[in-house]
Amino acid sequence: MCVQNAGRSQIAAALLHRYAGDKVVVRSAGSAPAASVHDAVRPHLDALDAGEAAFPKPLTDDAVRASDVVITMGCGDVCPIYPGKRYEDWQVGDPALASEAGVAAIVDDIDGRVRELLRQLLPDLSLPATRP
Repeated sequence: MCVQNAGRSQIAAALLHRYAGDKVVVRSAGSAPAASVHDAVRPHLDALDAGEAAFPKPLTDDAVRASDVVITMGCGDVCPIYPGKRYEDWQVGDPALASEAGVAAIVDDIDGRVRELLRQLLPDLSLPATRP
């Protein structure tokens, strides 16, 4: 989850889906969703075959309640907190404020974090050496 659900959380969701497929249910959402995904992020989502699934969606209590792990990226204390959930706050740059090279670095950062999360959640999952 991030504020606009137009960059960071979309990339994270696309990478999780790419690596884990149907072994995990991935949701992304924002506390104040934008009208569309950031233009600088779209090519990265297209490369991950995110397709029509990549559009900003609002954060709902139901989505948080249905989650085992909640990853936040810059949404601060807007995200609801429920007992029994695992929360992580990833300090990741905002692609809306980054250059093209900066966006690529943000995607690489998120990729590393997603891989580590999947190693913890699904230790037997075979991950590719590099991002497809």
